[in-house]
Amino acid sequence: MRILTVLTYYRPYTSGLTIYAERLAKALANRGHQVTVLTSHYQKDLPYEEVQDGVRIVRSPVLFRVSKGVVMPTFGLIANRLVLENDLIQIHLPQFDAAGIALLGHILNRPSVVTYHCDLQMPPGLLNWGANQVVLVMNHLTARLTDKIVTYTQDYADHSTYLKGYLDKLKVILPPVELPLVSPDQVETFQQKYNPNRRFPVVGMAARFATEKGVEVLLGALPKIIEAYPQTLVLFAGPYENIIGEEPYYHRLSPLIQKYQASGNWKFTGVLDPKQMATFYPNLDALTIPSLNSTEAFGLVQIEALLNDVPSVVSDLPGVRQPVKTHQMGKIIPVGDSQALATALIDVLAHRDLFHIDRLNVIQSYLPDQIAERYEDLFSELL
Repeated sequence: MRILTVLTYYRPYTSGLTIYAERLAKALANRGHQVTVLTSHYQKDLPYEEVQDGVRIVRSPVLFRVSKGVVMPTFGLIANRLVLENDLIQIHLPQFDAAGIALLGHILNRPSVVTYHCDLQMPPGLLNWGANQVVLVMNHLTARLTDKIVTYTQDYADHSTYLKGYLDKLKVILPPVELPLVSPDQVETFQQKYNPNRRFPVVGMAARFATEKGVEVLLGALPKIIEAYPQTLVLFAGPYENIIGEEPYYHRLSPLIQKYQASGNWKFTGVLDPKQMATFYPNLDALTIPSLNSTEAFGLVQIEALLNDVPSVVSDLPGVRQPVKTHQMGKIIPVGDSQALATALIDVLAHRDLFHIDRLNVIQSYLPDQIAERYEDLFSELL
């Protein structure tokens, strides 16, 4: 099959959505399909076209940005050519340009499948509110024009105002998760770099530094955690500076973070590549996902953590709570409740030896090749 995948940002941009898209595109290419990714040329030093891991990447020129969105005047022309070259379209939502792509597919008789990652909730502000409304309208147009909509969990679908309107088109497929194999020496090297004094416990957070991720909830929990465990170290893995649309959020929380950095209770690792992430998890005693709203729909990182026998403490959000419920690897807390987060983390750390998982059985459910096969079956039905 010739598959066109469309999304606003693709790797090396780091988010759960881009990681999912990259894993799926590579897995489909490995299964013998011709995969083309159409995305934005959001970073000047990236080539406009290249091939990575068997996946062709085409980046449309960006004229300017509106909040996290991008305006690409030639996107339609490029999309028209690529839709004609391919057998079907896979669209990642949310994105502003999705409706136009779905319409092209409808007109040119190319089936389309939407992968719906999350509801969009922009940071506060009039401009962001307007952008949010426009994208919401485009998402609804896309849903009406597309053939199938894939979501991670039924739990999220049942609670999403958007997805409730399209249950007849819905297909639940778990997200692809994989980590490269690393040696004990590599794990030790990571510890020497970020925790040379072997502080205990180490609480991890792996995310973009973004409003919806609830970094302030973790900051609010730290006094109580440090009271119980004075040597607590928070390792924050992911981009945290100069994130598009999130600069005010970072600056607002910086003074408190700097206080914890000075005391040795907080460290940023920056963006980690897949191999580094595989050494990050074994160095944790617990992971937390204190997200605040339905922009978080699952939390791939908690699967990566549990595959390393690391429990997670997560917000009681649809989809996000499912891995803990399914695999019994952690605790669920009320959304935005710092004290509950502190209590749960302290409890998890005190009973760390109780959290173990049958790794081989779990990993089969999330292998990119298995997920690609489920997409392949769906694509075949439509064709």
